[in-house]
Amino acid sequence: MATVPVFGHREPFTRRDLESIADDSHRYELVDGVLLMSPSPRPLHQRVVARVLAAVTRNCPKDCEALPAPVDVVLADDTVLIPDVVVGRRADYTERALVGVPVLSVEVISPSSRLIDTELKRARLAAAGCENYWLVDPYVPDVLCLGLRDGIYETVAKAAHDQTITIPLPFPVTLNPSELISDY
Repeated sequence: MATVPVFGHREPFTRRDLESIADDSHRYELVDGVLLMSPSPRPLHQRVVARVLAAVTRNCPKDCEALPAPVDVVLADDTVLIPDVVVGRRADYTERALVGVPVLSVEVISPSSRLIDTELKRARLAAAGCENYWLVDPYVPDVLCLGLRDGIYETVAKAAHDQTITIPLPFPVTLNPSELISDY
């Protein structure tokens, strides 16, 4: 079991606390000052991340950059998320993080992260104004693409198994859930 760093106060964690954690190969995120730790991802998870990243990168506009985790996305001093794939405006990237709202955030659901990805991160990204949030479930397999409308995520596109879809926003991306998980 991993040891979570202990700080000498009972205040909510901040971005500064998060940055002081030694690199121990775990992924730490902050949501409203609460520290979350994720275990190392499985090969299936990483295969899907790599393929989603390749698909997103194909048409990514020049003023944006698509990157795989781990990249901190700083939404507030007490909320720092690590999407599996994130697209941000180049001007919003610093040496340490993407500071501000991503153009697109993609989560590949793992058994240990299902609730965090489908509820917690989804709610925080919607509140921050992230217009595009995609969930990929390799265990179905399916892809759910959500767009922010009046502060609430609505389904923009959805595909399961061997369906191929082209998502128009934030830029055209074509995905097929079965191809994302295939080990060829």
